[in-house]
Amino acid sequence: MNLEEAIKNSLNKEGKLTCANAYKISAKTKTPVKEVGQKAKDMNIRITDCGLGQFGKLKKGHYSQIVYDRLKPHLNEENKITCKMARSAAAGVGLKNVRGTLENKNIDVTYCELGCFKEKKRTRFHVKTKTWLENQKKELLFGKGKTEILLEIQRTGSIAKAAENIGMNYKKAWSHIKLLQNNIDDVLVESRKGGGDTGGTELTPKAIEYIQRYQQLQKEIEEFANKRFKELFLRPRGNRK
Repeated sequence: MNLEEAIKNSLNKEGKLTCANAYKISAKTKTPVKEVGQKAKDMNIRITDCGLGQFGKLKKGHYSQIVYDRLKPHLNEENKITCKMARSAAAGVGLKNVRGTLENKNIDVTYCELGCFKEKKRTRFHVKTKTWLENQKKELLFGKGKTEILLEIQRTGSIAKAAENIGMNYKKAWSHIKLLQNNIDDVLVESRKGGGDTGGTELTPKAIEYIQRYQQLQKEIEEFANKRFKELFLRPRGNRK
């Protein structure tokens, strides 16, 4: 039996091919699912009753924590999951409960394996934040660059090596540190006496405190920005037009 005959013999009373039957045909004829969907399209036959509940009248099951635990690692930033990954979550629990879980968690399915719905190409937005501290003269005192210098000093034990590793000359690196020290009226780096492994430069507790506070500030700003970005730019499924 060829693919066209298999499709004709599997139509429902309305002359449509159900999603479930399309997958059965794929397995029986050893034809890729996508090709089954394309063949049905070429024959002007509609596919109905999506196994994941995206269209049709199939009943949805209940929310399943097991299903959600399987889906969660594969969700994208827009709370979407591919058809293939969503179907794989049905093992042992059934597609009915997958449908119920997708609906409960307001998860959209994308990239239908049968090609029943196409992805809308649209510009993707991403929010980016940059945080720095400055004085009343608008001089940059602390930010990502200053943090990078200090962390590299901590790692290498040397201002010269730190500057070289981040592509900055020693004079500029030291001027950054000196400017911050003058504004906070505290010491950020101290020289260790001696040679070899005993000599070098190390950060003071104050420097480490500034690094930690800046990193915490940046982290919280990014979290808030991402939250507001999703609220303002990524509309919930029910509000899409």
